[in-house]
Amino acid sequence: QVQLAEAGGGSVQPGGSLRLSCAASGFTEDHYAIGWFRQAPGKDRYGVAAISTRDGLTSYADPVRGRFTISRDNSKNTVTVYLQMSALEAWETGVYFCAAVPAWVQSRGGMDDRRWYDLGSWGQGTQVTVSS
Repeated sequence: QVQLAEAGGGSVQPGGSLRLSCAASGFTEDHYAIGWFRQAPGKDRYGVAAISTRDGLTSYADPVRGRFTISRDNSKNTVTVYLQMSALEAWETGVYFCAAVPAWVQSRGGMDDRRWYDLGSWGQGTQVTVSS
């Protein structure tokens, strides 16, 4: 089971920026996708961005493309994934979770694939509040 821990949430005004981090360890396979999901109050989790641990291939949800950047830093036993968020808007308020799945899940179905939830490991989440 992969262990994940998010950090970096907080409060920011509309138009502001935040950087989230996700420290992941305990990998049992050699190739994972790690993604960031947002859960707004009363809503389902929504995939925002994902990155491959092996080759750094990225994917973004359309509403964040051009404003958010996902990146990774691989060390021997830990992968840290960052989500740089810019030009934040109030509707992007929510709890942000990172999750890890075998890379084939992302390759086959993208972030809408139900297997993120069935097969994935999840962190505890970090709150992001965008408000004036």
